[in-house]
Amino acid sequence: MAECKAEISTESPLAPNQNVQPQLNNPLSRKLNKILETRLDNDKDMLEALKALSVFFTENSLRTRRNLRGDIERRSLTINEEFARIFKDVKEELESVNEDVQAMSTCCEEMTNRLKAAKEQTQDLIVKTNKLQAENHGLEVRAQVAQAFLAKFQLSNEEMATLRGSRDAPITEHFFEALSRVKHIHEDVKILLRTNQQTAGLEIMEQMAVLQETSYEQLYRWAQNECRGLTQETCDISPVLSRAMEALQDRPVLYKYTLDEFGTARRCAVVRGFIDALTRGGPGGTPRPIEMHSHDPMRYVGDMLAWLHQATASEKEHLEALLKQVTLKDVEKNMQEVVGHITEGVCRPLKVRIEQVIVAEPGAVLLYKLSNILKFYHHTVSSIIGTSAASLLITMEEMHFLSKKMFFNSLSLHASRLMDKVELPPADLGPTASLTQTLSLLREVLASHDSSVVPLDARQADFAQVLSCILDPLLQLCTVSASNLGTADMASYMVNSLYVMKTTLALFEFTDKRLEMLEFQIEAHLDTLINEQASYVLTRAGLSYIYNCVQQHSTEQGPLSLLPNMDGSSVKAAMVQFDRYLSSPDTLVMPQLNFLLSAAIKEQIFRQSTELVCRAYEEVYAALLGPGNAYKDPENLVPRSPKQVQTLLS
Repeated sequence: MAECKAEISTESPLAPNQNVQPQLNNPLSRKLNKILETRLDNDKDMLEALKALSVFFTENSLRTRRNLRGDIERRSLTINEEFARIFKDVKEELESVNEDVQAMSTCCEEMTNRLKAAKEQTQDLIVKTNKLQAENHGLEVRAQVAQAFLAKFQLSNEEMATLRGSRDAPITEHFFEALSRVKHIHEDVKILLRTNQQTAGLEIMEQMAVLQETSYEQLYRWAQNECRGLTQETCDISPVLSRAMEALQDRPVLYKYTLDEFGTARRCAVVRGFIDALTRGGPGGTPRPIEMHSHDPMRYVGDMLAWLHQATASEKEHLEALLKQVTLKDVEKNMQEVVGHITEGVCRPLKVRIEQVIVAEPGAVLLYKLSNILKFYHHTVSSIIGTSAASLLITMEEMHFLSKKMFFNSLSLHASRLMDKVELPPADLGPTASLTQTLSLLREVLASHDSSVVPLDARQADFAQVLSCILDPLLQLCTVSASNLGTADMASYMVNSLYVMKTTLALFEFTDKRLEMLEFQIEAHLDTLINEQASYVLTRAGLSYIYNCVQQHSTEQGPLSLLPNMDGSSVKAAMVQFDRYLSSPDTLVMPQLNFLLSAAIKEQIFRQSTELVCRAYEEVYAALLGPGNAYKDPENLVPRSPKQVQTLLS
């Protein structure tokens, strides 16, 4: 092709423009241009052809180019001959397959004919077979229905054997499963009564009812035997027994009988445990027997009540474990009744021992402590047993009232003894020995009252009664004892006695009203002492007579200076004596004030009596300076003004 291009290029040198059009119309030029314009990159067929050509066209020479067409035709002929040969083999194989298919078709026709003949001969048998198959299917459906009916409304052999076991056979979880199955069947069989199967329904219901009653009777006997064995001090409630109580709740009578059996067994155990705790003590002697502490009433009674409190709480826990699966509304009430029945057996020995302690009269303080501890345990145990009328709570309440009654009887006896033999006030006007002793008793009672664990409202109610039983007789005793004393001595003695009572009550709660009453009484006697001290000072300072004359003087009597001993020289002498008092006012103090126990009260008396003296001097000063009293040179008679006197005495 390169040579061809070269020839073309040599034959067509550059020529004038007018020769271009004829050259384009030349066929050879058009073919060459078409070949030159062809883009081999996009012509896949051309590329494939050139690739096939490159296989056998290996030498590019003039001879091979001229023989190219012939080579291509020969090669095409060879390929076609090879294809014809191979296709001939394929044709022969297809003819063989066709013969086999024809043979198979003939065989199938023969078999079809034979099957048609056999079908005609077995048609009656097929009809009978189909009919039997339909009947068999119906029987299978009926068998399944019957099996489902039996499974729903009848018990299995194992379940029947479980429910109809021997009387001594143990109860297991399988028993409760079978019993639950009986209950469900008894409920479900009611459906049959609404259908046409009423006869079967009634028979099944009757059968299940009889089986239920037999099962419940067996369960009750087993639970009864189990409860009878719970007589040890500590008992373990098995889950099976709790499940049995849950099942028996459907039979209220059997349920109640089982609870009664449990309560009776546990009552024996508690009574035996209480007697052992009293007489034998714990295992190995620890703790020691409670009777060993009978000489100590508080510990003796406290240990007994503490043991009963612990036992009551334990029995409540046992009952809760026994009835934890019971869903009755009154289960809490049932527990309270059973716990009350269990603890009823210890009431008699407890009551006898506490009565012995109380009747022995251990003293007012111990009686009051016993009353408080009985009240506390009554409150504590009632929270466990409940507010029902349990015998143990009634016993505790009776013993509480007895100890409280004996306590107040002891206080009343003590007060009556005080009044029978009234003790005279001592020389120092302090509290008498009987008063000190009684206040010591009151202090011990109130101290035990404050340390009591009884609820607050109950303590406050008791407090007022205790104070009335002790304080009222004491106040009466002090009044009678001081009846023969002088005014100042009586007031000093009463102030000291009331002060001691006040300081005793101030340490305790709920005493505000009594403290206020004592304060009023102290104030009344303080007024007496203040007046007595002021009178004592005025008398010894020389102003008593002048002050009385000034107070009693009237204008009808004439000038004050004309009264006896009220002349200028007498007044002058009195004022000189009063000046000596002003120079050392602490010297004029009543002897009774030195016996006062409270320095604050003594200071108050001294201060307020000084104020009275100052007011008296002020009245005397105003009277002496008055022009109507006819004193000559009154400024010399009373050289000090009331303010100066008040300053000196303050």
